[in-house]
Amino acid sequence: MQLRYSFRIHPAVGQRKSLDCAFGCARVVWNDALRIRRDAHDAGLPFPKTADLSKSLITQAKKTPERAWLSGAPVGVLQQALRDQDRAWRNFFDSIKGKRPGPKIEEPRFKSKRDRRQAARYTRSDRWSITGTGQLRLPKVGDVKVTWSRQLPSGPSSVTVIKDPAGRYFASFVVETDPADNLTTMPETTAEIGVDLGLTHYAILSTGQKIKNPRWLRRAEKKIKRAQRELSRKRKGSRNQDKARIKVARAHAHAANARRDWQHKLSTEIMRENQAVTVETLGVLGLARGRNAKSVHDAAWGRFVTMLEYKAARYGRALTKVARDFPSTQICSHCRYRPGKLPLHVRTWTCTACGTIHDRDHNAAKNLHDEGRLMRAARIPGDVPAPTG
Repeated sequence: MQLRYSFRIHPAVGQRKSLDCAFGCARVVWNDALRIRRDAHDAGLPFPKTADLSKSLITQAKKTPERAWLSGAPVGVLQQALRDQDRAWRNFFDSIKGKRPGPKIEEPRFKSKRDRRQAARYTRSDRWSITGTGQLRLPKVGDVKVTWSRQLPSGPSSVTVIKDPAGRYFASFVVETDPADNLTTMPETTAEIGVDLGLTHYAILSTGQKIKNPRWLRRAEKKIKRAQRELSRKRKGSRNQDKARIKVARAHAHAANARRDWQHKLSTEIMRENQAVTVETLGVLGLARGRNAKSVHDAAWGRFVTMLEYKAARYGRALTKVARDFPSTQICSHCRYRPGKLPLHVRTWTCTACGTIHDRDHNAAKNLHDEGRLMRAARIPGDVPAPTG
């Protein structure tokens, strides 16, 4: 299976200018191709092919005075921008036709130099490499210092250089791993568990364990508000405004990094201790429109479930996702009696059929665990299949 490994890189001042040039050239080629394709669609003409766009927007455009500066970026980066857009259109069409599961994907949009994320992808045709001293050698950029936090399991097929809103640069490598090697990193276990996600407690396990919600954004809110007040006082378009903007972005990045690190550790711990995990399919977009929108976004349940999904496939575990309409909080986990919908403020309740006193969240986690076992036994679609061999 393919995995992505990201590392912080530290380009020099001149190298940053070269990378910014690559970002800008790839962005212009993307926007030109998007404009041509939208105009062709509006005129009822056939969808322009990537090969034809590469010839007109890259090869021929470099010979014109208006686009001669495209030569400042490697040709592979420009061609990859067209291939990425081709995939974006394909995903969009598959989404509206129902061929792609999950939420609807929006139509590709124009990119701006003011976007929060700037990126350029280098493929093997660009002849980038990792030097013997551990530096990343990029065409028309040079050798860039990399902070290696871990070893790559195999030779990467491509690298994407990313600049985030805080002005930091990252190198993201795509590597191919052998599932058989990953299976040996996890201990043997037969345990199964249900996980109910919430706001007061981030995760409630069917074993009764409750994991407190760290509330990363709430903890960093004071620092973020102070930085935003300083930003609002700066003159628009000034260098001081840009410095203040970076300070705000770094405060947000600090909270995001803490959240991601904590979620990775928790998801790995859950997968290490259990062979099968059951979670509920959450309608995060709908929940994020309510009065608890900030807390829902801060919890980032969708990303956490995504981590559980790929780690289950990587380490040979099973992840079952129960439909969101399953009434996990309304069923007595002891006798299966369903008294009806419970108000949100009711955190404990007593089953009128068997007299069992339930903690609302713990009861929901146990019901998810039981439903997941039934789904796996019936082989109902919803499980993330474990890799073979």
